[in-house]
Amino acid sequence: MRLGLLSDLNAERAARRAAILVTELASGEQRLVREGDIGQDPLAAELQEALRRGKSGLLEQNGRQFFLTVQAPPVRVAVIGAVHISQALAPMAKGVDLDVTIIDPRTAFATPERFPDVPVLAEWPDAALPDYGLDRYTATVALTHDPKIDDPALIAALRSPCFYIGTLGSRKTHERRVQRLLSAGFGEADLARIHAPIGLDIGAVSPAEIAVSILAEIIAALRQDRRRAA
Repeated sequence: MRLGLLSDLNAERAARRAAILVTELASGEQRLVREGDIGQDPLAAELQEALRRGKSGLLEQNGRQFFLTVQAPPVRVAVIGAVHISQALAPMAKGVDLDVTIIDPRTAFATPERFPDVPVLAEWPDAALPDYGLDRYTATVALTHDPKIDDPALIAALRSPCFYIGTLGSRKTHERRVQRLLSAGFGEADLARIHAPIGLDIGAVSPAEIAVSILAEIIAALRQDRRRAA
């Protein structure tokens, strides 16, 4: 690989932006295709599908062979609320290679003992999220039922390009939440990004079942988002 290509690839990695290194096997020629440029590439559809799957591999087209080296940022889930649903969600998400961070200012709940092997930030969301960084490879999940904690997280998420925003609560609770966010200056299009009530409608009752529904909805949003970006 040319030094310039390696430098460019490392820059995309550091910025948490996806990129694909395309190598033509017969000639050895290589090019780096950044995520934002995929639509203009001759292999656009194939590159988008490779990015959606997040897997490198061999591609044959018109008698030519290419190797696609896919570099995608680890997908993260910022979970607001160190609650029972979060305790069930964290290990499930880890099982499908999602990086979970728990954020909750309530130190009685946000403890390493309750969330082993998961980063826990015992901070208010508006203090923690700027350093954490919400990008298009991040999902934000608000689960506390407390507007003082959930609303700042939702505001930060709505101001970011994160691919998924979900929040717990009944439809009536969400109607009140919508009014607060409208008063904060957001429009209907912004609020349509919020999945509420959170999770796929599978009739979930227990915290673990709700966690399953949330994780499924996050995965669906992730895969659909990558397909739409083509």
